[in-house]
Amino acid sequence: MYAYIKGELTEIHTDHIVLEAGGIGYQIFIPGQTLQNLPPLREEMKVYTYLYIREDAMILYGFLTRDDLELFCKLISVSGIGPKGGLSILSALDADDLRFAILSGDAKAIARAPGIGAKTAQRVILELKDKMSLEDAFEKKAQHVSETAAEPSVKQDAVMALTALGYSSTESLKAVSKVQIAETMDVEEVLKAALKHLSLI
Repeated sequence: MYAYIKGELTEIHTDHIVLEAGGIGYQIFIPGQTLQNLPPLREEMKVYTYLYIREDAMILYGFLTRDDLELFCKLISVSGIGPKGGLSILSALDADDLRFAILSGDAKAIARAPGIGAKTAQRVILELKDKMSLEDAFEKKAQHVSETAAEPSVKQDAVMALTALGYSSTESLKAVSKVQIAETMDVEEVLKAALKHLSLI
C-alpha cells in the first residue's frame, strides 16, 4: 500500500519515529541500528515502508534503504518469524552482516537478536540461504562501504561522547538529532550544541 513515505521527522523514540507527511503523523517502527543514521529533527527524510495488517492493528515498519526493506520481507517470509522478529534481527545485525551470517551458516550471530532462539536462527539460514548469493553479498557490501566512507562521522562521534558522559543512548541520539550539523562543524561544536538541548529537556 505504501512504497515509501517522505516527510518531516518530528519525533524519535527507542523503537519508532514519527514522520509527518501531508499533515499526517505516521508512527513507523524501525530497527535499532537505524537510530544512528537518522537526520536531525524537523528535517525531511524518506522511509521505505512495510504495512503489517492484523485484526486489531495496522502497523508501519520503516527502513532507510530499499535493500533493508527487501531483507526484512525475506525474513518475515520465514515460518515462525513475524515483523517483530524481523525487526529484532535487523536491529542486531545490519543487512550486510546478516547476509554473510546466512550464507556462512552462522546461526549464533543471528540468535543474538532478542527473542530469536537457536532453532529460529537455523530456520532463517535454511529457508533463505538459497535465495542469496555470495557474489551479490560482496557487491552490496562494497557499495555500502563506498557510500558510508563519504559520510562524516561527526554525528556518531558526538553520540558516543554523550554516552561516555553518562547519558543514555536514546537521550544522546535525540540531542544530537536536534543539532543542525553544518559541514564545517567538528565533534566538539556538535557536542556543545547537543548539551544545550539536553539542558532544556
